[in-house]
Amino acid sequence: MSDFLLFLMLAGAGDELQGIKRGIMEMADLIAINKADGNNVDKAKMAKTQYQNALHLFPAKESGWEPKAQTCSATSKMGITEIWAKVEDYRKLTVQNDYFMKKRNAQSSFWMHETIQEQMKRAFYQHPEMKEKIKEFENKVLSSEMSSFVAAGKLLNFYSGLK
Repeated sequence: MSDFLLFLMLAGAGDELQGIKRGIMEMADLIAINKADGNNVDKAKMAKTQYQNALHLFPAKESGWEPKAQTCSATSKMGITEIWAKVEDYRKLTVQNDYFMKKRNAQSSFWMHETIQEQMKRAFYQHPEMKEKIKEFENKVLSSEMSSFVAAGKLLNFYSGLK
């Protein structure tokens, strides 16, 4: 579960991961450009401007929060307090507009279903009688005697009868 997504970037890291960055940027609540110190200050400021401009291109967030970009330096501790203040601002806004609990509840529901699915899958595959049946039907699928969908249905029906 996550309440806030802080996306940590480096200035001048290259654009080779642009597609991946775009997907993460859409989810980010704050982009922090680290190492904004020494000879890297100007690059970090430029990166901040570029990321801030890019953030405006994404659709508005359901939370009502407007993502931001910020520079920081972990070694000199510059910008860390400001980043934490933005996290706190986000929390205040989302608690006030009920998004915080809505998101928490959605995440709790998601993880409940994920846990059920994982435990059911584990029980299915680890059942001693299923191990043989799975191998048998897998061979039928591989030899084109049966489609994968028919085999899956038969395996599930067999498993249902074991209980």
